[in-house]
Formats: sequence, C-alpha cells, structure tokens
Amino acid sequence: MELNSVILTTGSSVGFFKLVNYGVGKLPIPETAQRNVWKWKNISTSFVHSLLTGVWSVLCFCIHPQMAEDLIETYSVFSHALVSVSIGYFIYDFFDMVINQKISHSWELLFHHVVVITCFGISVLTCRYVGFAVVALLVEINSIFLHLRQVLCMASLAKSTFYRVNSMINLGTYVVFRINTLAWMTRWLVLNRDLVPLISYTIGSVGLAIMTVMNIVLFYRLMRSDFMKSSREKEARKDKEKEM
Repeated sequence: MELNSVILTTGSSVGFFKLVNYGVGKLPIPETAQRNVWKWKNISTSFVHSLLTGVWSVLCFCIHPQMAEDLIETYSVFSHALVSVSIGYFIYDFFDMVINQKISHSWELLFHHVVVITCFGISVLTCRYVGFAVVALLVEINSIFLHLRQVLCMASLAKSTFYRVNSMINLGTYVVFRINTLAWMTRWLVLNRDLVPLISYTIGSVGLAIMTVMNIVLFYRLMRSDFMKSSREKEARKDKEKEM
C-alpha cells in the first residue's frame, strides 16, 4: 500500500469520527447526561467505532481466511483499510481528550492510544503484521457492550433489565474477546519471536504487557461495580428486613 493511500484513509477516518461526534451532539441527549455533554458524545462516538471495527474485523477473516494462517505477511486491502481507519479513530479520540479533558483524568487512555497508534502504524506502513492487528481489533466486539454500558449509566438506566442483560453479555465477551484474545496474541508473539525483528518484538511485547495490566484492572472494576455491588446491596436489604 502506498503512503498516500494510508494518509488518505487515516485522515478520512479522523474526519468521519469528527462528523459522528458532531452528529451525536445534534441528537436528543438524556437530561442526566447533559451535565457532561462532552463525555456523552465521546462515548457515543467510541461506540460507533467499536460497532464498525468489531464487525469489520470478523469480516476480514471471513472474506480472507488465509490471513489467519499467516498473520505476518498475508493481508487484504480490506483488512489494511480497517487498521488505517482504526488509527484515524484513535488519533481523533486522543486529541478530543487532550482538548476537552484534564490529562490527569485521562492519562491511562491517552497512553493506551499512543501504544495502539504506534503498533498499528508500524503495521500499515510496513504492510506486515496486518493480520495480527486485525486480531487485536476483535477486542472491539467487547467494546460495543462496554461503551453501551457507559451510555446506559449516563442515561440513568443502570437499574434497568436491559442494563443487567448487557452487563452479562459484557462480562462474557470481555473474557472471550478481550482477555482470551490478549492471551492468544501474547502466546503467538512468543512462539513466533524468531520471525519478528527485535524492535517490532519489543514494541509488541511491551504493548501487550501494558494492555494486559490495563484490562485486568478494568475487569476488576467491572466486577466490583456490576456484580459485587449488587451482591452487597442484596445483603444490605436482607439485613434491613431482619431488623424490621
């Protein structure tokens, strides 16, 4: 792929997600979310990215199954475009957070975006490891439900049945598409270390280590918020009933 094509696709992606964010702002916003309109728009834009790239990543392997057999050299224009589009989103979201939020409140995500942009950038510029990058984007399948959870919380629907169902699906997809995917990627990188240049291997290893730690922390927070909290609330209600 030519550099001009990469720049055009990535730049168009930045513009697309900027338009998505603008469009979300024109739609009705729940009253409870109006106290932080920027966050509502940001999460909604992230949801669109997850929905788009999550489905796209699955289609990449369905349309071009040979890529699953060779994650280093084999790729299609379709899969290369996916990684470029995702880079565009992360660039957009990075600057959106820098401009609209205190760095002290978002440094974890900013760091995450820098790591992703670096790793994906190497992939699209060298036209190597595109398949590996597409595997990484399977994580976005879980992000669909993760962002939907945030939207429901901001809309004060955290006690609804829909929220509870989404929490269950979110937890299941978190284990399958996030934790298992990261574990598989780490194993693949270790087994194929002789085929990967030292610089790429180092960047990939450091990136995966950071992602693994961040996702373990996030998993604990989700468990504590959606499941441990509900258990504590049930126990508190039982104690009150006993007192009565």
